[in-house]
Amino acid sequence: MSTDNRSEAREGEKRSSKERKTEKTGVFGRLFGRRKKVSSVEADASAPVAPAEAVAVPEAAETPVTETSPVAPKPEAAAPIPEAPVAAAEDSPGTVGDEAGLESGKVPEAETSVQESEASETGKDEADKPDKPDKEEKRGLFSRLKQGLAKTRKQFVGTLDNLLYGDKEIDEEFLEELEEILLTSDLGVKTSYRLFSQVEEKVSHKELENPTHLRNFLQQEIGAILKQAEAPWEIDKKPYVIMTIGVNGVGKTTTIGKLAAIFTKQKKKVVLGAADTFRAAAVEQLTVWAERAGVPIIKQNMGADPAAVAFDTVQSAIKRDADIVIIDTAGRLHTKVNLMDELKKIQRVLDKALPGAPHEVLLVLDANTGQNAITQAQMFNEAIGVTGLVMTKLDGTAKGGVIVGVCDELKVPVRYIGIGESIRDLRSFDANDFVDALFDRK
Repeated sequence: MSTDNRSEAREGEKRSSKERKTEKTGVFGRLFGRRKKVSSVEADASAPVAPAEAVAVPEAAETPVTETSPVAPKPEAAAPIPEAPVAAAEDSPGTVGDEAGLESGKVPEAETSVQESEASETGKDEADKPDKPDKEEKRGLFSRLKQGLAKTRKQFVGTLDNLLYGDKEIDEEFLEELEEILLTSDLGVKTSYRLFSQVEEKVSHKELENPTHLRNFLQQEIGAILKQAEAPWEIDKKPYVIMTIGVNGVGKTTTIGKLAAIFTKQKKKVVLGAADTFRAAAVEQLTVWAERAGVPIIKQNMGADPAAVAFDTVQSAIKRDADIVIIDTAGRLHTKVNLMDELKKIQRVLDKALPGAPHEVLLVLDANTGQNAITQAQMFNEAIGVTGLVMTKLDGTAKGGVIVGVCDELKVPVRYIGIGESIRDLRSFDANDFVDALFDRK
């Protein structure tokens, strides 16, 4: 073989070896993770991966309700989350939206889902989640209470602080100004004079030597009075019958509706009785509240015997195996003997329907009436026997100090206080929180 032929043969073998090596690299490279570089044209040819991305879209939509999912929701999938509170708000007009949301529990669920999703995105510890909402809720409740008592705080504590401001000596002139402040703060005449007498005695024994000590003393004494009215509401009968009473316009029917929603949220079966048959609007209003709370209501035509409605309500509750019965009664002036006698009749009929009923006679008072609320409480208590109180509309008046006088003279538990229009603003009475909010301690 000539030299030229041998050279061509060697070059052919080199090319064959190079081609085999390239082919081997392409096959085994793909098998063992080594990929050869591809051109943009070849990359376009690998487009069949797109269907996998299309399948992933519904998975992203389910992510917000899956607590354990580490995948952050896509922007498109996150859009449905805020729809829950909006839908709840559309169910009823005005402030009813928030209320309906709370009754059904939809709003808290939506908020929880959002919080959990945000926590997973930021990498927060799962152990921190249960504590944070509790703390935020407690701060929110106290803030609403503090805001609700703003007018009363300005009228009573603000005026008191103006007297105590500066380096003053507690002399006779100082005590005269203090006495006037107490008497005009709607604490009640008896309560005001009792507090003032205690201050005079402390001053005479040199136990109160400066305004700061005086402020602390009044705060402690008011707190002690309110603490006596703080008691757990033990619902230990079934059905537990609550008879609500009060004068016209105090917010009785609204309070009943909110209580029904609160008890329902506590997984209790509630039945309402519309025994206010003198006012057609009262029956309609209570019916609306019953629908919002999702509870049955027993009612008759306007002008029917209120005691008969109360009797039928208890009988129906027994058949339904209900936990709580709330009877609405007509608002009436506490000075009208015939109207008070009718309440006594309802009370007797309830006892016939269920021995021992009513288990609670709940008096609803309006803080706007000031010291007149003390007189109402005394007369209803003498005629019927009040076992619990609800003080409403504390947010719209500077006369909220009347609750101190009522608690001091009546000495019955305050079950709830109203500091706004929504269900969240009808809250269980806590003496420490009330005093802290009144004296701006937090």
